[in-house]
Amino acid sequence: MQTAAGVVLAGGRSSRMGRPKAWLEWHGSTLLYRAAAVVGRAVDGPVVVVAAPGQELPPLPQGVSLVEDPVEGLGPMQGLAVGLAAVADRAEVAFVCSTDLPFLHPAFVRRVLRAMDGGADVALPVARGFRQPLAAGYRTALAGLVTELLAAGDLRPGMLFKHCEAVQLNDGELLADSGLARHDPELESVVNVNSPEDYAAARERPPAEVTVECFGALARNGSHRPRTVPAATLGAAAAAAGLSLDRHVVAALNGDQVTRDGALPLVAGDTVSFLSADAGG
Repeated sequence: MQTAAGVVLAGGRSSRMGRPKAWLEWHGSTLLYRAAAVVGRAVDGPVVVVAAPGQELPPLPQGVSLVEDPVEGLGPMQGLAVGLAAVADRAEVAFVCSTDLPFLHPAFVRRVLRAMDGGADVALPVARGFRQPLAAGYRTALAGLVTELLAAGDLRPGMLFKHCEAVQLNDGELLADSGLARHDPELESVVNVNSPEDYAAARERPPAEVTVECFGALARNGSHRPRTVPAATLGAAAAAAGLSLDRHVVAALNGDQVTRDGALPLVAGDTVSFLSADAGG
């Protein structure tokens, strides 16, 4: 089994958006927080965010590290080199994405990374009609090659694919994964927001439907029965259940991850179980 890391590139100029994408509000959190936390849910290794020199960023999820790109203006290839180098000593492969993927699903991340089990250097989705180099899997050992290409003036990710083994994943191959087909059948994991209009349209969409259930002292008036609610974050799911994530309440996400992080992103298919911390939950 290969250890997989996550790399989120936050240093883009956001020229079409007109303001930093990392700070864009997303259901009480930010786009950057959501991207980093979703990737963190899908990998078993470290997650790093790559920032431009001197770039100010919003708070990051617990356990996510910040790496500053020492060079400005070289685009995503420079961020890719910095991010891969930052995790190369702790992971063999990494899922690399941009900040602006509000509908990214952990099932998509896992599917892409599984394509690297055969030894490929890059797992490149070709989803919804386009290559997706900023929602792809990379072998961390490529950091040196990317740096060499940058020194030679090759700033486009497409140049990297000519120098290594890249496996492409079309829509059908991605959706052969039953979990991804069930929870993201339109492959909206790769939909990004580049303009204010894109952001407004994405933000207006209702959150994914998740299942909530309560146990122990929290299960009153039939609230122990599972029910479906729209919720983009754990805090929103708690509010829908009439709860607050205080010291008396904890949540178990999909039966394992126990947390009180109200900004933790939820996705289609999630089940949140609320437990009374006072009762040992």
